[in-house]
Amino acid sequence: MDIVGPLERSKSGNRYMLVILDYATKYPEVFPLKSIKAKAVAFCLIQLFSRVGFPTEILTDCGTNFLSTLLKQVYQLLGIKSLKTTPYHPQTDGLTERFNQTLKQMLRKFVNETGTDWDQWLPYLLFAYREVPQASTGFSPFELLYGYEVRGPLSLLRETWEGDKERSQAVDVVSYVVQMRERLEKMMALAQAHKEEAQKHQKNWYDQSARQRSFSPGQKVLVLLPSADSKLLAKWQGPYEIQSKLGPTTYKIAIPDQPRSTRVLHVNLLKEWVEKPKADVFLIQDVTEEEEEDNQYLPKPSPQSLDLDHLSEEKQAQVRNLCTPNMFQGNPGKTDLVQHDIVLKDGASVRRLSYRIPERLLVSLKEEVDLMLSLGIIEPSRSEWCHPVVLVPKKDGSLRFCIDFRYLNGITQFDSYPAPRIDDMVERIGKARYLTTIDLCKGYWQVPLTEQSKELTAFRTPWGLFQFKVMPFGLHGAP
Repeated sequence: MDIVGPLERSKSGNRYMLVILDYATKYPEVFPLKSIKAKAVAFCLIQLFSRVGFPTEILTDCGTNFLSTLLKQVYQLLGIKSLKTTPYHPQTDGLTERFNQTLKQMLRKFVNETGTDWDQWLPYLLFAYREVPQASTGFSPFELLYGYEVRGPLSLLRETWEGDKERSQAVDVVSYVVQMRERLEKMMALAQAHKEEAQKHQKNWYDQSARQRSFSPGQKVLVLLPSADSKLLAKWQGPYEIQSKLGPTTYKIAIPDQPRSTRVLHVNLLKEWVEKPKADVFLIQDVTEEEEEDNQYLPKPSPQSLDLDHLSEEKQAQVRNLCTPNMFQGNPGKTDLVQHDIVLKDGASVRRLSYRIPERLLVSLKEEVDLMLSLGIIEPSRSEWCHPVVLVPKKDGSLRFCIDFRYLNGITQFDSYPAPRIDDMVERIGKARYLTTIDLCKGYWQVPLTEQSKELTAFRTPWGLFQFKVMPFGLHGAP
């Protein structure tokens, strides 16, 4: 038994489905619900029991409605044993989960554009599902439950193909009951044989990639649990200690840093924790806060303060040559190997456009303009071009200085130089033992513009017209 939802609210106000599946016959029953409280679930169960009788066991997940006091009292009165799946392991009730996927796929084919009529299609779709023979049993769910083939769409087609046949003579009630009982016994025996064969085939298929794992109490393991940020994202957490083994595949884990100090988890959510030895790898770490914004610069490390005793003298000298103050200076440098050129399409015309800057943002804009002037990024301009300034708020509450180059990009010739492919780069470094990266301080600003391109980047501020001396962010032909 399982709950599906929330779905699109139907015209009747239903948003959930209670799915009940018989493991013996694979016969499904689905009830549309407005609420998934225990009282609504219990009412649906009584409706089902009035038609098919009381089951001996009911398997559900660990939902609070299924574990409520009301349902426990119903189970106790009716002599039903309640079984629970292992947390975060829906494979325990795999039959129901697989039927849920099938039912959703069938509903998508028939519901309207708004999806508000899904509950009206349930009887038709369940009829079609119950009529089709199951691969594991060889019989349809309807036939195993009631003992005869349902006269549905498939039967009507077969009658049309084969033509009308003479109906068998009527028999008395006693003979019919005896024949039905014998037929059910034969069908259940065949279904059991087919089911065992299907399970054997599924087990062989599963065992091809499965690994037998076992843990002992006191052993440390990593646990796959949903992250604190999102219940949909899981990650390996730990290590945690195993308190006890409850069954062949279930363990009780001590998790002191979680809201619940202990949890019962399936073995598939555990893996052995092995403490890795410290690798002989040299890392240069910044002890200040991580650089989040472009206008925050790295401090200048001292080559003498680096701990390089684990390296040879030759390698120590090489590392110290790299870690010079010039390498980690706070201001962007400038290359003399290349210049960026903006090439316009034929017939391009000058365009002047500017946006009004709110009064409360002028202070931040003035600070950014003064910084770029001091670094030699921009200079006063007398260009006929003029692009608007846009101040974009960032997550930390500060503002990002941007220029709206959409018109300039639209009249700029595209550079079709092929960008490197990630797959090719991975193949080149696949056998490497060490990988290094370099992050340039404001890398775009380290590429100068050609003289004829500078005037094309002009932008207006309340303190005058300025143009870039180096490559700005947001250009169409930038690398």
